Amino acid sequence: MLKYIVKRIGLAIVTIWAVATLTFFLMNMVPGGPFLSEKAVSPQALAALEAKYGLDKPLWEQYVTYMTDALHGDFGDSLKQRGRTVTSIIATKFPVSARLGGTAVLVSLIVGVPLGCAAAMNRGKALDNIISVVATCGIAVPSFVICTLLMYLFGVHLNLLPTFGLTSWKHYIMPVISLSFYPTAYIMRLMRSSMLDVLGQDYMRTARAKGLSQKVSIFKHALRNAILPVVTYVGPMLAYTLTGSFVVEKIFTIPGLGGEFIGSITNRDYTVIMGTTIFLATLMVVMNVVVDIVYKLVDPRIKLK
Repeated sequence: MLKYIVKRIGLAIVTIWAVATLTFFLMNMVPGGPFLSEKAVSPQALAALEAKYGLDKPLWEQYVTYMTDALHGDFGDSLKQRGRTVTSIIATKFPVSARLGGTAVLVSLIVGVPLGCAAAMNRGKALDNIISVVATCGIAVPSFVICTLLMYLFGVHLNLLPTFGLTSWKHYIMPVISLSFYPTAYIMRLMRSSMLDVLGQDYMRTARAKGLSQKVSIFKHALRNAILPVVTYVGPMLAYTLTGSFVVEKIFTIPGLGGEFIGSITNRDYTVIMGTTIFLATLMVVMNVVVDIVYKLVDPRIKLK
């Protein structure tokens, strides 16, 4: 297992490097620059700004310099937010996104797993049909549509929930529902199909033939095996809730990392684009590695190579 972990870590490092490299060169291939939007910038002032931030050097030299500094944890200073480093921006904004995304992940698991099991246990019945319809709608409807509907219904029409900010528990309700709606629906469908497959296995029929109660056979045997696909999905789901929260944060005016990322792209803030991309890519890759290891702990029969 140690050999497998070392191999996965090596592949993770290569993946992060590839993402950073592609982002760097694609970002610089787009016409324009971070200082072209400045008002009344003379050619001399523009040249001075580019020299200050090293943008006057050849692209390959900029790449080597940036990657060397990034390896030491230095993502540079923001080109637009004067006096702020990229590291400080991420450290300030990411906890807000993490709380929102983490809450959405918990809600997705707490709601999705039981409903998926309930749908499998009531296959073909009314409950199964209702859950299937809700799951299909959750997968098909984008998060920004859910945001709009929730804001109109609970924020404007009924005036029950606040529509912007994140200062109290009430502010979390609509953003969390918007973020967790898709992963909850996906988990419900995933859990239903996996549970139906497990319930049809020979060992489940043997367990029932030996006289085990339905409760024991479900929770002790079926659930442990049926939940494996959900465990696999947790890593990408966490990444989805964090990257998907960009749109939700923008709609509900939440001061998280999503707003900074979108703003950096709009303003061509190269260092913030690179820093947030590398950070989020690292987070996603690390979560996938952790899920692979947890997968082995959940099911010891799995052989890792």
